[in-house]
Amino acid sequence: MGTLTEEIFSRRLGRRVRAGDTIVAPVDYAMSHDVTTPLAIEAFRKMEMPLWDPERVVLVFDHILPANTVAAAGLHKLIREFAEEHGVVHLFQEGICHLLMVEKGFARPGGIIVGADSHSTTYGALGCFAAGMGSTDIGVVFATGRTWFRVPQTIRIELHGSLPEGVYPKDLALRVIKRLGAEGANYLAVEWGGEAVAAMTIDQRLTLANLTVDFGGKAGLCEPDEVTRDYLGEAEVSDLQPRDPEYLQRVELDAAEVEPQIACPPAIDNVKDLSAVEGLQLDEVFIGSCANGRLEDLAIVARYFEGRQVHPRTRTMVVPGSKKIYMEALKAGYIESFMRAGAIVMNAGCGPCLGRQHGVLAPGERALSTSNRNYPGRMGSANAEIYLASPAVAAASALAGAIADPRRVI
Repeated sequence: MGTLTEEIFSRRLGRRVRAGDTIVAPVDYAMSHDVTTPLAIEAFRKMEMPLWDPERVVLVFDHILPANTVAAAGLHKLIREFAEEHGVVHLFQEGICHLLMVEKGFARPGGIIVGADSHSTTYGALGCFAAGMGSTDIGVVFATGRTWFRVPQTIRIELHGSLPEGVYPKDLALRVIKRLGAEGANYLAVEWGGEAVAAMTIDQRLTLANLTVDFGGKAGLCEPDEVTRDYLGEAEVSDLQPRDPEYLQRVELDAAEVEPQIACPPAIDNVKDLSAVEGLQLDEVFIGSCANGRLEDLAIVARYFEGRQVHPRTRTMVVPGSKKIYMEALKAGYIESFMRAGAIVMNAGCGPCLGRQHGVLAPGERALSTSNRNYPGRMGSANAEIYLASPAVAAASALAGAIADPRRVI
């Protein structure tokens, strides 16, 4: 009996587990991408052990795809050779790792997943315990299929009411981050609940789980329900739910009282109401990332762009999160809407998010991004400014050439 995290680990180990316990637990999958896999391979080889299970290791090319330097190409080659040597079944180059882990069915209610990327918390939207780890730890998991955890205490965030027009889960997450601070959930699990979460689609819940790590969370979870069942296409899902839990803290937020939010430089917890910065001119708008690169996000942007043109002063990049999303957006006409509006549409992947390709910022430039990181240098020059907001704010701002309120556009 306990929090979602305690329930998951208790079921997996077959004994009662409580927050604060140090345990060693088997994992369902271990994931790493093109930037973190080489270090994981190095750690794995030092152990001189066989690969634990080639069907439970997931390797993804997404952060630098296609390779943009000879060095990056060399790392890609190393990863491909490792996968061939060890018979790794799941080797992908069709989008962002966090979206693929969900699309490909690796994330399941009650499961345990570790990834060599901090935003591995994303999969908790489906009711599994998912956490990011360092590459060395992931290399050990490659060999053993197990890893240690100190079972985290839990913060319960209750999102009440319904979302007003022009307000989205990204706005709610940013408001929570403003309240708790960038380290407010350090090594804590976060449970997202309440009627606002119950009314959300899985795409929307994935945004909440994704942003959990950006205020320090070890994992971010939503309990499985009918929405989860419908998404997975299964008659039944785990009956996983908190049972007489003891929470470290409860946070209450009325969604109806939230207006569009924006995280201002130099940190994600520098959150303001959009009205406080409305009108700031923009050099770039980036729509995509593991926070907001899903089909529902693109649908929001397409609705704003239809029949309009992005501002000529503001280069606008749209990056679908995965090949599947890209193809669905093509079928729905979204890609054509983006291109007719003057946006640049790029291959599925991380795109400009990490500042290595596809729209790097120059000194003195200002960008608005639907991503989850805005520290100096994240998208290019350390002397550039990055603002974080929802896809609706990004769309309205791309049209205006300046930070704009989506509620004034439609």
